[in-house]
Amino acid sequence: MQKPICEQMKDKYWKVPNVTDLRDMIFNSAKTYGDKAAFELKDSNGNHYFVSYNELKGDVIALGTGLMDLGLTGKAIGIIGKNSYSWIISYIAAAVVGIAVPLDKELHSDDIINFLNISESKAIIGDNKYLKQLSQKKDILFIDTDNLSAEFTALNIIKEKGAKKVNSGDTSFCDLPIDPNSLHILLFTSGTTGNAKGVCLSHKNIVSNAMSIASIVKVDTSTKVLSILPIHHTYECTIGNILLLYGGGMISYCDGLKYISKNINEYKPNFVLCVPLLLENVHKKIIKSLESSIPKIFQKPDKNIVDCIPFFLKPIVKKKVKKSLGGNFYTFIVGAAAVNPTVVEDFFKLGIRVLQGYGLTECSPLVAGNNDFFHNYAAAGLPIPFMEYKIDEPNEEGIGQILAKGDSVMIGYYKDPEETAKVLKDGWFYTGDLGRIDNDGFLYITGRCKSVIVTKNGKNIYPEEIEYYLNENPLIEEAIVLGVYNEDEKDSIITASIFPNIDNIKEQLCNDNPSSEDIKILMNSVVQEINKRFPNYKHIKNIIIRDEEFEKTTTKKIKRFGKNIDI
Repeated sequence: MQKPICEQMKDKYWKVPNVTDLRDMIFNSAKTYGDKAAFELKDSNGNHYFVSYNELKGDVIALGTGLMDLGLTGKAIGIIGKNSYSWIISYIAAAVVGIAVPLDKELHSDDIINFLNISESKAIIGDNKYLKQLSQKKDILFIDTDNLSAEFTALNIIKEKGAKKVNSGDTSFCDLPIDPNSLHILLFTSGTTGNAKGVCLSHKNIVSNAMSIASIVKVDTSTKVLSILPIHHTYECTIGNILLLYGGGMISYCDGLKYISKNINEYKPNFVLCVPLLLENVHKKIIKSLESSIPKIFQKPDKNIVDCIPFFLKPIVKKKVKKSLGGNFYTFIVGAAAVNPTVVEDFFKLGIRVLQGYGLTECSPLVAGNNDFFHNYAAAGLPIPFMEYKIDEPNEEGIGQILAKGDSVMIGYYKDPEETAKVLKDGWFYTGDLGRIDNDGFLYITGRCKSVIVTKNGKNIYPEEIEYYLNENPLIEEAIVLGVYNEDEKDSIITASIFPNIDNIKEQLCNDNPSSEDIKILMNSVVQEINKRFPNYKHIKNIIIRDEEFEKTTTKKIKRFGKNIDI
């Protein structure tokens, strides 16, 4: 009998070097890759330049030594700003010297100050524009990565002073003991202090996650990533940055979301981390281009346009798609939410890999992922090395809460033993996510525990299951499904809040100025068709048409319980 795929994979892992902490990783990479470029960056005039692994090591040591000289050994240090070389060396140096506290630059200054207070941060390293918003906080050292004003201590000055000490024989940073299992990275899981939890991560958590991913997704000196997503998230920081520096790849930083296309053609990456929204937008552009360029004679109304490409045009189409992504592109890694399997399959057919995965901040972040050896268009993937998962109390469909265990699972929540005890039990982390596992070990995410709608007859409804079909429809830009309690019926009513795709609606109705009634009738017909897919208790009974898009997190996920849901 053939072994399940998750067991077969263990015989296929790539061999990777063992490192114990982030400093050890940087030192090992410098020893292995030396003068090879770790970064391709741009100066203020737009000129490109490179930073080698040896230079990276020197900068981390110099900055770390400078931070120690300021009395920050063992202290929490906030880090805020755009994705940049300064950000990543500050993160690594701070995590060695004390506790790195990555902060969301999109937060209100009051929330950032609250997080600095909660973490008892003694310094904050950041871009000048963000530090200026926080300058009313007087009991903290402001370190400016932009070195723009005398108002704050300049990062370059600290680094230069540290370098002088190192050149005169100071080895304090290199000799500083690191407990790989103790708190060295503190991340807040929410944008407001009212419901935020501080996730305590260790060096072992982070480097074990990087080693695990490198064992199943090959990263080497040919790998080049464009870092797009917010770097304060473990998803971008660990997989888009630390993983690359561990494996000898090269990193460039996006100038901003509106410059993604320009930067892809400028830096020519072969590897990008993204969220489903970005992936689907790229997919839509490709599909639209194919529909206008593939001769009508080959197009079939009941067939996906990708499957209509005649065999003699496929090499040309693949080359065009790759060229539109800079020319060297071959892999999207996608996480943060479920991905339409058709989108994933289309990219594979066009010669671009899409490796979707599943992770959480509390797991540093990756738990499962599709990989170099096995992939499943519909699944979140297989367990990464040194991690395992199982389903707690599965129902008749095999769906239950996902539990995870392994080297990447957090130490606990910061100064919150009660919340920690709720999610860490007998070595297992209770993720709060719902899923099922097939016979080969592939994990499928079905929803969040807290978003489950429970009807009065005890039926559980997973909104994401219905949302998949709503969001797949071209007449809908985005939608969410919630259970709204109805006082008359004494039950939760399945309600869809929909932001329509007006351009597609205009095209569908052949009307450049559709009325709100026209739109509502059309949305009702869409919902009626979707309802046919489900038993009666899962039917959408009420819809709300929105005139603006949903509030989103910085990783472009809809805030399901945001202030502007209109339900």
